[in-house]
Amino acid sequence: MPSHRHALSLSALAIAMIAQPALALDDLQTSEAPAGTDQADDEYAPRDAGGDIVVVATRVAGQVEAPQPPIATLDEKDLQSLGAANLTDVLARISPQTTSGRGRGGGMPIVLVNGQRITNFREMRNYPPEAVRRVEILPEEVALRFGYPADARVVNFILKDSFASKTIEAETAVPTRGGFQAYELEATALRIAGKQRFNVTAKIDDTSPLTEAERGVIQSSSLSVSTDPDPAAARTLIADSRELSLNTAWSRGLGKDGLGGQISLSGNVTRSDSRSLSGLTLVALTAPDAIRAVRAVGDPLERLTRSTALQVGAGINTFFGNWQFNATVDGSHGESRTLIDRRADTAALVAAAASGSLPINGALPVLADPGRDTVRSNTENVNSLITLVGRPVRLPGGEVTATFKAGFAWSNIESSDTRSKVGPISLTRGDASAGMNLGIPITSRREGFGAGLGDISLNFSAGLNHLSDFGSIKDWSAGLTWSPLEGLGLQASYLVNEAAPGLAQLGNPQTVTFNVPVYDFTRGETVLATIAGGGNPALRKERQRDLKFGANWKLPFLANSNLLAEYFRNRSNEVTAAFPLLTPEIEAAFPGRVVRDAGGRIVAVDQRPVTFAKQESSRLRWGLNLSGTLGKAPEAGPGGAGMMAGGARPPAPGGGPARAGGSGRGMMMGMMGGPGGGQGRWNFGMYHTVQFDSSVLVAPGGPLLDLLAGDALAAGGTPRHSLEFNGGLFKNGFGMFMNGSWIAPATISATGAPGSSDLRFGSVTKIGISMFADLGARAGLVKSAPFFKGSRVSLRFENLLDSRQKVTDSSGLVPLSYQPDYLDPRGRVIEVEFRKMF
Repeated sequence: MPSHRHALSLSALAIAMIAQPALALDDLQTSEAPAGTDQADDEYAPRDAGGDIVVVATRVAGQVEAPQPPIATLDEKDLQSLGAANLTDVLARISPQTTSGRGRGGGMPIVLVNGQRITNFREMRNYPPEAVRRVEILPEEVALRFGYPADARVVNFILKDSFASKTIEAETAVPTRGGFQAYELEATALRIAGKQRFNVTAKIDDTSPLTEAERGVIQSSSLSVSTDPDPAAARTLIADSRELSLNTAWSRGLGKDGLGGQISLSGNVTRSDSRSLSGLTLVALTAPDAIRAVRAVGDPLERLTRSTALQVGAGINTFFGNWQFNATVDGSHGESRTLIDRRADTAALVAAAASGSLPINGALPVLADPGRDTVRSNTENVNSLITLVGRPVRLPGGEVTATFKAGFAWSNIESSDTRSKVGPISLTRGDASAGMNLGIPITSRREGFGAGLGDISLNFSAGLNHLSDFGSIKDWSAGLTWSPLEGLGLQASYLVNEAAPGLAQLGNPQTVTFNVPVYDFTRGETVLATIAGGGNPALRKERQRDLKFGANWKLPFLANSNLLAEYFRNRSNEVTAAFPLLTPEIEAAFPGRVVRDAGGRIVAVDQRPVTFAKQESSRLRWGLNLSGTLGKAPEAGPGGAGMMAGGARPPAPGGGPARAGGSGRGMMMGMMGGPGGGQGRWNFGMYHTVQFDSSVLVAPGGPLLDLLAGDALAAGGTPRHSLEFNGGLFKNGFGMFMNGSWIAPATISATGAPGSSDLRFGSVTKIGISMFADLGARAGLVKSAPFFKGSRVSLRFENLLDSRQKVTDSSGLVPLSYQPDYLDPRGRVIEVEFRKMF
């Protein structure tokens, strides 16, 4: 493993590499963008009509057209108030709005740029927020219009027509309880000139290790001789790691002034290294008189991993008549090598102690080096997708939109493990897909057809995939969108989807990890066990059925406030899942997965993926957002009307009055603040999820696990209630942003047999606070120290309250495997960031 000094030398070299590509930025011509202007200045232009100001809305270039209103919309002021360093940070800070409750939740949103598909989010993840003119957050159903399944929300970044910057960012993070330190250094160059874009980013991350000894973790086995090595110092909670990456992306318009479309290329290379410790080789020595001693021998067991990833992508957007054509291809190649220390052979020590020739508390001989095992893995992935979008038919309620898609994905995994008796493994999967989506307007106030019913539209989609190693899977969905009143939007959708297990879940090589703490519910104890991982070729096809009802209401009695409520119900069969929490029910349902010694103590667990017969859940997620302004509003002037009052949406092409967007602008103004200008902003938002039902049928005939009544699949159980919240203040270049979460307590029930014990997982509240100052906005400071022009300093407290979940058994004691530092070794962390834009 290279030293930190060596790593920093590589880091400096990588940052220097940005200088040469950045010179290419100056070659881009900005003639395609109007000099000194941006279309954002004319989005909502006020006109004088007999002394009254009439706001006339025009469509924003790059805006997504869909009957479903945006869940939220951010403008430049909103983005500034986040205090984010790049678009990756932006997504993290607005995660309550981008999180989908579809299916079993989780997953990253689908990202668009200027209303178009891109090959991969890496194309723009390092863009500074200052390059973005507007962000739209749209519901899952909009994803169907771009060839994606309706299982994730859509985030559309609308870029400025002209922008250029070079940015350097440095960050360090230190926990208040010490133990480790993390560093990050990033340099980015970006130029946008109409449809021409060029970006290059170099980044280095470095994290020092954290051991169990530095957190005072209690060990499950006590050594008999104090001079033996400390096992806690030989086991890491956080690995020693460093990562170096270089990312670049380029795009150019087609035809005159880029009106013929756009082509793009992108690439990324990443090298990462990590070193973790898995403890010591422990041996129990028994003397002839039956006296027993637990001893530690040898050096700490190391696990060294080096991985390299190369990713490339290409895309094209153009037009065939009135149809919009989009094609993307994204490829990746990854190489990984892991060296794992073998445990020493202690049979000779045990025999010598039993014969009396080796004092069990005396000095132990040096054992032969057992060597290392090597795990290698090479992966290749290619994903391509072609979409054709048009409006083939006009109905009385408006134009029908149609999306046709076709794609092909190819994956290959080659792996080997010196511990495996099977030998090298090679897995390949081809996935050919096709599908379509139709959006059908039924009534429309704008079109004057069925206006008394409001705006009603239907949506239908269907798709088929053929997997070379798994056969065919299909999906279909139907949805209804209804806006009966201005400011109120209602949605209902039903989705049926089949899914195949991942290639790695099916065929990854078997891995073995020593000395992993495992809690045994049957005996009420924590043991150090050997854990087997890898793929499971017996996994089966999953079938999901999702139902969603949603309502989006702009509150008429409170300005810039919105209420969003969504109900989700999921029913799935043959569900592929990670091996669940080892309760007695799970051990009985999967015989052969747990190995116990003659005394009944767990010594090994096979944690390869499993298939559940059925999984069902239902939940309600709703959010309320409040906001206001600080200070006096500036006088209105020409072009100063700003965003339409009440968060109304601009009309679609063809004229007609602007119609309310349900939540749209209003909701994000509630979350991030009020109107722009010289006023400051305050805001607060809270999102509550309540689980009505969550159950799993492990296998046909049982057992049936009620996850809300004491059964569990994972540590922590399933809390019935959870909250997410965010908010803050921003004015005159100074800001504070807060986000956090709370989860209710949960209980995991044991069998009730002698020695077994329930576990209670306490509630957890976590709060993060960021305070930032745009030093470049302080004229006096910049005048006295010009270096601070374009700079910003941020101070963040992660887990401000140093909250960690408390887990207790029936006697009120904390099981060793659920010690707080196992659950959250970081604790409260202070982060300091300096960012300068040239």
